[in-house]
Amino acid sequence: MIRVGVTGNIGSGKTTVCKMFRHLGVPVYYADERGKYFLDTPEVKKQIINALGNDILDQEGNIARQKLAARVFNNADELHQLNAIIHPLVRADFQQWSAEQTATSYVIKEAAILIESGQYKHLDKIILVSAPEDIRIQRVCERDQTDADRVRQRAAHQMPEEEKTRFADYIIHNDGKQALIPQVNRIHKSLLNFGNGF
Repeated sequence: MIRVGVTGNIGSGKTTVCKMFRHLGVPVYYADERGKYFLDTPEVKKQIINALGNDILDQEGNIARQKLAARVFNNADELHQLNAIIHPLVRADFQQWSAEQTATSYVIKEAAILIESGQYKHLDKIILVSAPEDIRIQRVCERDQTDADRVRQRAAHQMPEEEKTRFADYIIHNDGKQALIPQVNRIHKSLLNFGNGF
């Protein structure tokens, strides 16, 4: 079995593409969702408070994700500290999860900062979901009911898409002009062949 990464900058359509792979029977691990899960575990919460302080907590003493995001997205050192806590846990969790997926030729790990975090080094193939910046910003504004400046601020912490193409084995163009299903099907067939040793 091979391990495949799906990544792309904010608003590129990673989730849509992963739904298509799931429809084809491919197990998908959502790294960002699992990272959020670990935020709520007592041991991780303790580590984050030790690193960043109590002012990231809400009135109930839980980590306030919006406060945390606002803090780390404006402080590269604190973002690095947070990632140093979460990413090793997600990587180990993915390894365990993928080992359990015995009835498939390949599995997918979906993550926004797959390349920036170095996670791509632990995968066999990388799929980049690509879309023009203006389309990506419009999608996120509509999805999150936010404004373009805030989306650009979040996107600024991601590697430019042009640089990510250097790491990609496959690129899916989600620009509204090229149909997604044929692109996904082509990659699926290629990965099945790769996994079977052809």
